[in-house]
Amino acid sequence: MQRRTLLKALGAGAWAGAGLALGGVSRLLHAGEVAAGPPALAAVKNGEPEALFDSGIQAMGGMGRFVKKGQTVVVKPNIGWNVPPERAANTNPRLVRRIIEHCLQAGAKEVYVFDHTCDNWRDSYRTSGIEQAVKDAGGKVAPGNSEGYFQTVAVPRGRRLHEAKEHELVLQADVFINVPVLKSHGGATLTVAMKNLMGVVWDRGEWHANNLHQCIADFASYRKPDLNVVDAYNVLMRHGPRGVSAADVANMKSLLLSTDLVTADAAAARLFGLELDAVGYIGIAHEMGVGRKDLENLAIRRIAL
Repeated sequence: MQRRTLLKALGAGAWAGAGLALGGVSRLLHAGEVAAGPPALAAVKNGEPEALFDSGIQAMGGMGRFVKKGQTVVVKPNIGWNVPPERAANTNPRLVRRIIEHCLQAGAKEVYVFDHTCDNWRDSYRTSGIEQAVKDAGGKVAPGNSEGYFQTVAVPRGRRLHEAKEHELVLQADVFINVPVLKSHGGATLTVAMKNLMGVVWDRGEWHANNLHQCIADFASYRKPDLNVVDAYNVLMRHGPRGVSAADVANMKSLLLSTDLVTADAAAARLFGLELDAVGYIGIAHEMGVGRKDLENLAIRRIAL
């Protein structure tokens, strides 16, 4: 398949399919329309990372809805891999920078960014472009490479996961913003908002050996971010979570925002071109009452730039 045909199939076509799946035509709000209050989901397309977030956060009620003056914010992107931005294995650094800028403009006292990386953390922070983006925006990077940074927490609603070691920054933060990159994943099928939370825990190896999909849903029942921002600007369509080359990537130029982890993941799965049943933890989390995957019953603001 030629590159142009591939991008058309994976980009515009996927979005059109997602548009129908995200609640049906009668439920979608198009650019220029005004919702009665913030929607359950904002879906933005056809822009650069900065413009996508500017429009999306405005649709969600502005950053001031989430961040108040003097608060400490933790922004958790995916920085797991020592690969450059064009490989789309990590969250786009331009998006991370823009989110930090909005937080500081809303009055945040401090904005921290970290991940419990898979590759060497210093290399991953640097090569991903995220370390520089954070510094340029006025935020602070923090490490997640030592067990000493993590504290044991109970997961009372967990079915297989009953406790976990969570990074102290998240425990101490006033506001927690989850910023996953949408991409394929060999073990979980897809990694989005719920799966990205594995980067705030230390003992995640136990999850893989103890029903990964159930553990992802279990932890999501305990840790619910204040806002989820799904980076779908460049999407790793295969060979995830690390990818092999830029040929694995589709340039979708899209962004999803929701306060609901399950809603964000359900919309992302549709955008990726998957049926929800193909991603086990989405259905499990919905059934557990963690959030909602029934997109057809939710208010959705769809914005085309």
